[in-house]
Amino acid sequence: MTATTGDGLSRELRDSVLELTISRPERMNAVDMSTMRDLGAAIRAAGSDASVRSILITGIGTSFCTGADLAAAAVNPADPSVVMDVANEVIRAIVEVPLPVVAAVNGPAAGVGVSIALAADLTYAAESAYFLLAFVSIGLMPDGGSSVLVSSSIGRAKAAELALLGERLPAAEADRLGLVSRTLPDGDLLDHSRSVASRLAAGPRRALELTKRALAAGTLAALDDALERERVGQAELLASADFAEGAMAMLQKRPPRYR
Repeated sequence: MTATTGDGLSRELRDSVLELTISRPERMNAVDMSTMRDLGAAIRAAGSDASVRSILITGIGTSFCTGADLAAAAVNPADPSVVMDVANEVIRAIVEVPLPVVAAVNGPAAGVGVSIALAADLTYAAESAYFLLAFVSIGLMPDGGSSVLVSSSIGRAKAAELALLGERLPAAEADRLGLVSRTLPDGDLLDHSRSVASRLAAGPRRALELTKRALAAGTLAALDDALERERVGQAELLASADFAEGAMAMLQKRPPRYR
């Protein structure tokens, strides 16, 4: 067993399973640019590491990932196109890595956290978890491929309700709709997810790779187009007055005043 920890991401290799844990509990595991870069790079590296046979992604504490860290972005603003490229690389890495990826959604998943969870091959959620596409609440649009990742699982009508109204989807409802593989009691989630990841790690690597590729081709054929469409749209919105007002309102904990 080997373990390393960066500023916002911990890595631990447990019997051929690479556990990647988003570790920014003070921000409910909202991710900054550095953490997103590290996550994408760690997943890509695992694909060419013979000692790794499956990947498990989760969050530390009681949150999975609550999206991009707006406070960090306010302190260290970045080019919107660069932000989108980094976020999209994480999603592409999860989908393209030739290893099965399991997500253990141990708490709230919001924004790009939803995309990280749903890009995984198997997604398990704690009963207390929920999924939230609250982009419109701050003048943005869904990104990270969520316009396809969500609608391909639960259909356009429900996906539109989540994306346009920004309503929470509790884990039990996500399970009923088929957004996740299974919902489990909070105390059982990590053990179950580790057991599944270990089972995959013991399986035939090439067969699992080709099966994963076939499933992605059949269900996520439109993902690249979605990522590019979201990249262009979100880059525009990130530079807009509506986003500036929405982000400020969120940080100040007041209703936004859009013009």
